[in-house]
Amino acid sequence: MVLVGAAVGVVLALVAVLIPWLPPADSTQAVKVDHVYWFVTIICVVIFALVAGVSLYAVWKFRAAPDDTDDGAPIHGHTGLEVVWTAIPAVLVTAITVYSGVVLTQLEDIPKDHRVVEVTGQQFTWSFHYPGANVTSGQLALPVDEPVELKLTAKDVIHSFWVPEWRMKKDAVPGIETDLVITPTKEGTFTLVCTELCGLGHALMRAQALVLSNAGFQKWLGEQKAKAAQAGSAAGKTLFTQQCGTCHTLADAGTNGAVGPDLDKVLAGKKADFIHESIVNPNAEIAAGYQPNVMPGNFGDVLTDQQLSSLVDYLLKAVGTS
Repeated sequence: MVLVGAAVGVVLALVAVLIPWLPPADSTQAVKVDHVYWFVTIICVVIFALVAGVSLYAVWKFRAAPDDTDDGAPIHGHTGLEVVWTAIPAVLVTAITVYSGVVLTQLEDIPKDHRVVEVTGQQFTWSFHYPGANVTSGQLALPVDEPVELKLTAKDVIHSFWVPEWRMKKDAVPGIETDLVITPTKEGTFTLVCTELCGLGHALMRAQALVLSNAGFQKWLGEQKAKAAQAGSAAGKTLFTQQCGTCHTLADAGTNGAVGPDLDKVLAGKKADFIHESIVNPNAEIAAGYQPNVMPGNFGDVLTDQQLSSLVDYLLKAVGTS
């Protein structure tokens, strides 16, 4: 019986070890998750080998002869054996519970010094905002060997964040914010997938997750800022032409309005705070020769924060003070 159980155990162990069931573990958290997985798997392999060994031995040892039609001998049972096969599973289940709980607590621990990325799921795409750099991208980029807290939310339905090589998975839920800590340990390009059925385009809800060196990450942030500034400048110019061009002169925009002051002159050398204040509170400082209450004072309510920012950035660049 022992030999049969050992043979079954060896076969199962070879199946478990030789077949690559899991993708590479490329984060600190993935290693801990895999330890729990293999801890449970080894216990299951041992128990299955023991049960299979006993079953195969019993089938062979106590099989009835072809001409034996008698009933088996009545057996009352074995109290000691029953206690053992009840106690051992109880101990193993307790061990799995305790070990899993310890690892879960470690995975949810957020280091004091860490980077934050705001992740938003929306049918059927992901977006990533870096508050410290004020950058938003369709790519997730993380520095290698640095803990990052991902703050997850959704705009429409429940989505679920998962990069297989990082193992960690969590739902992005409308109306609440969930968090996930990742410390990637390998540079490269990974695939982020949504694992919660979220509509017809669910299977296509993918995004790139880049893990870069610290220098590479800083370079990536710089490139994203440049792209955002370029896009913001174009949007700001369009917004100026539509909203301000009939009243103001600005050489860069090709406008020659005379209702308000010439912005090439009054904004030269001014800072962003002054331009922003002049838009949302035009009566705060009146240019010589012009009257108050001519320019609408509700631009702060009509324009979004992003529109205001793009307009201010454009004016700074247009008058050469950026």
